[in-house]
Amino acid sequence: MVRQPFHLVEFSPWPLTGSLGAFALTVGLTAWFHGYGLTCMIMGLIIIGLTMVQWWRDVIREGLFMGHHTSYVNKGLRWGMILFIASEVLFFLAFFWAFFHSSLAPTPELGCSWPPTGVTPINPFSVPLLNTAVLLASGVTVTWAHHSLMEGARPESIQALTLTVILGGYFTFLQLLEYIESPFTIADSVYGATFFVATGFHGLHVIIGSSFLTVCLGRIIMHHFSTSHHFGFEAAAWYWHFVDVVWIFLYLCIYWWGA
Repeated sequence: MVRQPFHLVEFSPWPLTGSLGAFALTVGLTAWFHGYGLTCMIMGLIIIGLTMVQWWRDVIREGLFMGHHTSYVNKGLRWGMILFIASEVLFFLAFFWAFFHSSLAPTPELGCSWPPTGVTPINPFSVPLLNTAVLLASGVTVTWAHHSLMEGARPESIQALTLTVILGGYFTFLQLLEYIESPFTIADSVYGATFFVATGFHGLHVIIGSSFLTVCLGRIIMHHFSTSHHFGFEAAAWYWHFVDVVWIFLYLCIYWWGA
């Protein structure tokens, strides 16, 4: 057998189960929107959750115990994460495009004003400003955790990453309260649609990032990372910084300028 530095993955059932879960979730959401119950959607969520846990387990085994994550493989993983974040940038760019398309030249249907006539925007210096401070603080703590890990200070890394996860959960809680008390809904003109879609998808990314960091916290506690081999945590930190930057643009453009 010819030795080479790349990892040729073995056959895995998880892409198939993941796609089936995504299909069930899509059908279930559509059924729920039309009043047919939550059964299919819950089934899809369970399938996706189980797929994620078992797929991550296999990747951790490949990198930690089987030694498949060589320097070449790590380089490929880094580029994969960079391209994924680039695709996420374009994903949010579409929302900003929709927002500025309507806000820079409001049509007569919107009352030729922005926010549209009859829509009372959220005060940008209340909960949104607090959320900005919370998310920026979490960016500091995740950087602290990363540098502590590189220096071999494992207890400090655990402490800093725990703070990051707590701050991420607090951000989600504050955004939930903001949604509950919002003076407008997603059905209130293009303002409500762009506001809730943009901030809602960002909130989803915060939940995903918090889950990502929670898994990394567990791996640090179980000694899965070393000072030089911890790309799983680096990828989570990159993703979290991306979430921070997107929120700054959301706050400046939609909450502050848009109001």
